[in-house]
Amino acid sequence: MNRSIWAWARVLGGMGILAVLLWRLGTGAFVDGLRVINGPTLVAAFAIGVATTVFSAWRWCLVARGLGMKLTLRGAIADYYKALFINAALPGGVLGDIDRAVQHGREEGDVGKSVRAVVLERTAGQVVLVSVGVTVLLTVPSPVLTHLEAHARGIAVAAATTAGLAAVLFFAFSRLRRGASRWANAARTGVAEVRSGLLARRNWPGIVLASTVVLAGHLATFVVAARAAGSNASLLRLAPLMLLALLAMTLPVNIGGWGPREGVTAWAFGAAGLSATQGLTIAVVYGLFAFVAALPGLVVIIARALAGARARAAARVAAAAPVAEPITLALPVVVPPQRIMLPVRELVVSGA
Repeated sequence: MNRSIWAWARVLGGMGILAVLLWRLGTGAFVDGLRVINGPTLVAAFAIGVATTVFSAWRWCLVARGLGMKLTLRGAIADYYKALFINAALPGGVLGDIDRAVQHGREEGDVGKSVRAVVLERTAGQVVLVSVGVTVLLTVPSPVLTHLEAHARGIAVAAATTAGLAAVLFFAFSRLRRGASRWANAARTGVAEVRSGLLARRNWPGIVLASTVVLAGHLATFVVAARAAGSNASLLRLAPLMLLALLAMTLPVNIGGWGPREGVTAWAFGAAGLSATQGLTIAVVYGLFAFVAALPGLVVIIARALAGARARAAARVAAAAPVAEPITLALPVVVPPQRIMLPVRELVVSGA
């Protein structure tokens, strides 16, 4: 029941944000998002999407192999495209990741470890995004930095409180690992998998590189969307706004990725002295670009469905075919030589 309520809350939250945007800014920004897209921008966004998907799949391979699981890059790319399409087409934004985790786990015979591999892979990307985003938002002039400076005292208190809670949780987690309960075993397993999947010497450089390339790809897609929507702002001015939008996309309240991204982008562009309507248009164009970049996942789904249907049809034909009786060839009868020579001798003796 709680899961169902949370799922509905996520969908309704995303719908609520979009409804407020339609009420305040009208439908013009959404219509403009469709109007400004053309062939070259779609090709550019699709090419960037290919690069980000390949590097995301490689990151997944590194983490899964670090946990002792088999995962080829070709299979990971196909599964990642399928996950991206499901995330873009269905509410929630995580159903595709759940699907690829469960499917890979069934193939490997360990669904739990596969799920943890996907969680670690996605966490690695979020850590890089948050690290870069916070650094840029705290150093580059933007509406966020202005608000932070205006409320510096309250933010300092909040940061100190967060740090204190983190220290308490770390201490409690360290004590928990020393026990013998099921939670202690789970904690030890989690720490061991973080070390082997993310922090191992053979893994972490590639994971950091892949996450950085993926983040750069998302930012590049935002730049293409901004230029398509008619924004001439410099990259330095756009960078904190785009990173803020990407951070908003991590919030678990959306419909296929739509909702917080559009709301935050509209607010950020309006607060930066640009145009809230233009910010919303850019977010809409980005969402459409992301959907187009995920379309190969639909091809993967259709191809696998057809292959499964052919396999089931072949199995039914094989089961319905009559079983032929084996044909046994009669062996020739060999007559011993003495049985043949005996009548000849008898004929000779009788004078015949």
